[in-house]
Amino acid sequence: MAFHANRISLPQAADSGSREVLFRESLAETAERWALGTAWALMPQRIAGVPSLARMWFSEALCPNYALPDPERTLDNPLGLAGIAHELSLPTLLSAHRRGLFPFAHIGPQKWWSPPVRSVLFFNELHVAKRLRRQMRQGQYTVTFDRDFDAVIKACAGNRSGRWHVTWITPKIMHAYAAAFDAGHAHSFEVWNEKGELAGGGYGVAVGNSFVTESQFSREPNTSKIGFTVLNWHLANWGFAFNDGKDLTPTTRDMGFREIPRRDFLNRLTTAVKTPGRIGRWQVEADMAKVADWQPQENKPAA
Repeated sequence: MAFHANRISLPQAADSGSREVLFRESLAETAERWALGTAWALMPQRIAGVPSLARMWFSEALCPNYALPDPERTLDNPLGLAGIAHELSLPTLLSAHRRGLFPFAHIGPQKWWSPPVRSVLFFNELHVAKRLRRQMRQGQYTVTFDRDFDAVIKACAGNRSGRWHVTWITPKIMHAYAAAFDAGHAHSFEVWNEKGELAGGGYGVAVGNSFVTESQFSREPNTSKIGFTVLNWHLANWGFAFNDGKDLTPTTRDMGFREIPRRDFLNRLTTAVKTPGRIGRWQVEADMAKVADWQPQENKPAA
């Protein structure tokens, strides 16, 4: 299906005061993030990269370079580190995503990353488990797009059951992506249970006819997978070329994401950004049963 430029009604910007309160981090939360973020950086598999990171940090502090780094010139340790992100204004954030860079940091200054391999979903390769299809047909959940972006990104930054609360979604990141949402470039999907409660969701950024998945969360079993499947149905139906998952996880691997070399990814991204984007508020255009019956392998292979 061909991809066409489509500007939809823009989301109304959230009240700055309420957003400031929602995104605020308490002193205890800041202390926890720094303590756990430091422990994460000093784990055996990462500690060898600390000296290189410190040198880059120190060099940028003395003589800052505000230009976006080359996504193909990155450190080997930490793997994929491209540079220091001095600011995350909307133009800078969008330009970075168009170059294949993304911000990530638990503590300290934000950093630009461009890993040597990229986790990508081509929609004809999406796997939807039979159990998930059955759950979607039961009608227990409703999926929306762009209804409550602020609540979704806040939930993505929250605690995960059975895991240490190490988050890169800091207040600075929340405000940066909320600004992208207000401008119609970032999007959320929300999964609501029968009580009308937010049970799962996720968010990301549309870059031409590609999509960058930033984060997801679930408060009830499989809810993020349900919403993510609905999102990917729409991306495929709207003519998007691929979904960029950044790093491969067990969940995304099971759903059909696979790693491709950075050069291959950047070539595909260069083509994607030349295609007019779908800017504005998105709406769900298919019911859950239709998505549950989707057979992605019947789509034409990705170019």
